[in-house]
Amino acid sequence: MYHSKNSFVRLRTFKIEILTKRTIRLKKLLFLSSVLIISLLLSSCGSSDENDGNQQFGRSGGPGGGPATSVEVVPVQTESISDQVRSYGTIRPQDVVSITPQVSNRVTNILVDLGDNVSRGQVMAEIYDVPFRDDVEQARAQIRQQQVAFERDSSEYARQQQLFDRTLISRSELETARATYLNSQAQLEAAQANLTQSLENLENTKIKSPVDGVVLSRSIAEGDVASSGQVAFEVANLVGFETRVFLPMQDWELIQQGQPVSLSLSSRSDEIAKGVVSRISPQLDATTGLGEVVITLTETSSSIHQGALVQARVNLQTRENAVVIPRSAMVEKVDTYIEPETGTIELERTYSAFVSQGDSIAVQKQLELGIQQGDRIEVTSGLQPGEGLIVTGQRNLNDGQRIRVAGTNQTNQPEQVQPDTTDTTDFSRLSPEERRERFQNMTPEQRQEVRERMQQRNSRSGNGQRSNNSNQ
Repeated sequence: MYHSKNSFVRLRTFKIEILTKRTIRLKKLLFLSSVLIISLLLSSCGSSDENDGNQQFGRSGGPGGGPATSVEVVPVQTESISDQVRSYGTIRPQDVVSITPQVSNRVTNILVDLGDNVSRGQVMAEIYDVPFRDDVEQARAQIRQQQVAFERDSSEYARQQQLFDRTLISRSELETARATYLNSQAQLEAAQANLTQSLENLENTKIKSPVDGVVLSRSIAEGDVASSGQVAFEVANLVGFETRVFLPMQDWELIQQGQPVSLSLSSRSDEIAKGVVSRISPQLDATTGLGEVVITLTETSSSIHQGALVQARVNLQTRENAVVIPRSAMVEKVDTYIEPETGTIELERTYSAFVSQGDSIAVQKQLELGIQQGDRIEVTSGLQPGEGLIVTGQRNLNDGQRIRVAGTNQTNQPEQVQPDTTDTTDFSRLSPEERRERFQNMTPEQRQEVRERMQQRNSRSGNGQRSNNSNQ
């Protein structure tokens, strides 16, 4: 009986210890849950209030909002701008003469080479001429022979004419003498023509330049057999330079004779020559669909060279005193929409720019564009001369946002009154509306300071509760 009573007391004591441990654990869990809930509440209030402050002040750019965006501003100016058609071509002389030998034989001497200046009639190469000299001598001998026969037949015909006049011979005999005379005359003329051809062939053994110019190419060498179908030299006639460009139909239709042209090397942007449109092909190429335009150079510099690749800019129209801005200063917005009739996706582009208002506020203005020339573009509506155009930093701006112009002092800006955050000990006792109002007037650093103080206070409270539980 006594043993059973002791066992019952020990069992009851054991149950009481278990209940006590469970109670302590439950209190600890409740304390940790309370701390976690308070921390989450403060974090959500701070982040929400911070986001609200950013949306209301930082993004809208209202007075007293977040830090101002640093930008660069230049005044809007008026300039002349031209609508241009651009294409590439090579510089070439207006006339290129291909020189081919007129006789065939071995080349014995080359007198000029690439880049040499030649004058009209200058000997450029020589061909072996001995056979052609022999032909000349043979032609001359044949002329002498035919000359003798012609004189003999001419005298015989004269005698036969006298005998016929005295009715001493018949008419048939006279006609025979006349035919012999005419045949001798024809052979003499043929011999003279043969001599002329032989002399010309002999002269053609010297290849001469037909124009004043410069040698562009040489296709023969000493020892080669010159052929009448082979080009020996190409000579540029020094009467001027030109370039030929090939344009698509939409640009080719806009070109007119006499339009001014500026030319620059493809590797550099500075102008090296000026010209005019001199000739326009009346038809498009059937294979490429391009139209040929010939540009004659009127002014050249020392940088111009034959064969150089140049960019030709044909000025279609020029506008003076136009509002011109850099293309990089614009902000382009592209919207997509579905065309109801065709069901296709179309793009709609709008352009805007930012100007500074009082060197502190960015104002967005919608633009209507005109002529574009390189990286410059004409603004037909939206900007006025003298306005401060923001050229850097405009990509991240919104209408009405605060800005800070680089290179200017912002002493005229009103100083922002920093909220007093000394009274943070009772922050957890405020209502959610009061917390939101307090957070709204704080900077991010001050909000972080409040969170740290609240966490420290909660930590101290938690340590106190744990010590009380341990005493119990």
